[in-house]
Parts: sequence; C-alpha cells; structure tokens
Amino acid sequence: MARSAKAARSEAPADWLWQAIRDEAAREAQAEPVLASFLHATVLNHATLEEALSFHLAGKLGSENLPGMLMRDVIDEALHKNPEIGRAVRADIQAVSERDPACPGYLATLLYYKGFHALECHRVAHWVWGQGRRSLARHLQNRISELFAVDIHPAAQLGSGIFIDHGTGVVIGETAVVEDNVSMLHGVTLGGTGKEHGDRHPKVRSEVLIGAGASILGNVEVGCRARVAAGSVVVRNVPAGCTVAGVPAATIGHCDEARPARDMKAGIDPDPGI
Repeated sequence: MARSAKAARSEAPADWLWQAIRDEAAREAQAEPVLASFLHATVLNHATLEEALSFHLAGKLGSENLPGMLMRDVIDEALHKNPEIGRAVRADIQAVSERDPACPGYLATLLYYKGFHALECHRVAHWVWGQGRRSLARHLQNRISELFAVDIHPAAQLGSGIFIDHGTGVVIGETAVVEDNVSMLHGVTLGGTGKEHGDRHPKVRSEVLIGAGASILGNVEVGCRARVAAGSVVVRNVPAGCTVAGVPAATIGHCDEARPARDMKAGIDPDPGI
C-alpha cells in the first residue's frame, strides 16, 4: 500500500525554513493574542510547510460550490506527487523575504503576500494541467484571478525563486516561460500580440527584473540579467545584461548588477554611450 503524503513528508530531513516560520509564528502568537488562534490553525498545528501551505491556500481557493476540503485534496496530491513544487515554494519564500524591504520575515510571506499565494496556486494548477485535467486547471486559474488579481495560464512554465511584488494586474500567457530568480512588479504583462496560435508568449531568462506596468509581448526573449524599465512595451528580443525602456522599448544602457532580480535596483541611469 502506498504511503500517505503526510507519512512520506514526515520522514524528510530537518527543514530549517519551516522551523524558522514556526518560531516566528510562536512569537507572534504570544505578542498578539488576537491572532493566536489563526496562527495555530494556519502554522503551528501543522507538521510540515507543505501541510500548512495546503491548508492556507485551500481556505482561500474554496468556494460555496467547491469546498476547501476538496481543494486541499488537490493541493496535497500535487505536493506529494511532485516534490519539486515544495522546493520551489521554499525558494519563492526566500525570494520575497530577501528582495522586499517591507517584508518582516518568512511568516508574513506565507500568510499575507498575495503575489506569493497566486504563484503557489499556479504551481498546483500547472501540475493539474500536466495531468490532463484541463477543466480543473482552468477553474483554478479563474479562482486565482478572482482572489489575487493575478492571471496566469496554467500551461505557463515558471521556475523557482520567483518574486511577484504586490501581484495586482500581473498577466502571464499560455506559452510564456519564466526561468529561475526573476522579479516582477505589479501590472506586468507577458502576453501575445493578437490572435496568433502556437508559441506566442515571452521567454524570460534567469535573473531578470521587470518594472511595474511593463508589457512584454509576443514570442520574444528577455536575456539573462536584463532589466525592463517600468511602463515599457517590449516587442523585440532584449539582449542579456541590458536595460531597456520606452514605448517601444529600446536599449538605454547596460545592467551593472550581476543579479538585477535580486538587487531590485529599478532606478534607470541611461548609458550615454548607447
């Protein structure tokens, strides 16, 4: 007989990030009694990060017609059958905590950051899509959009260590690819240019920083370590390590940071030599 998801996860090695989250929750419960019951229900009553995340997201995704208990079964199945989701979740939590100066710690990311919530719900929807359960995946996409104002097609491929700041207004299309350690702010669109079929959405490589309100349209590539300035409209490939800005976007300089997505320096200083 196959082991349960809980039994399999209980045998995992010590999880320092989960322990840090539990420690933060215990301190918060003591400091703010009003939140004590909430913190016990969402964090302290669970043995693993996967269990806590499943409980928390299911409570958000559930509805009158599709209860949270059923949603939790789907999330648990995805986390159990694809351990890569759990590893990506941990990288995403660290990304938020390290890149957002307003973030007080790992616990806040898990409980309150809707860009993070939308991303992890998408990871479940993407797994469901890959199982051929397209109707359920589309239902999840719709719920994510309703709850978090983030619309990610379940077929879109997203790496780990992703930071979606604020989240509101982010749209990512069906054939888009976002590699590891990318940061994007609110209002970002990774979309198509019309009614094309097939591979029609952007490919964003690792360590890219995309500013608020930027639109990247069509099957174009944004190279590693590039920066896209806020409000830009990108319709052509962006070379690796460059900064682009404008409508349509043009190269205005080179990105001096080795890891712009992690440094989060959105200020643009045009290179007079460009």
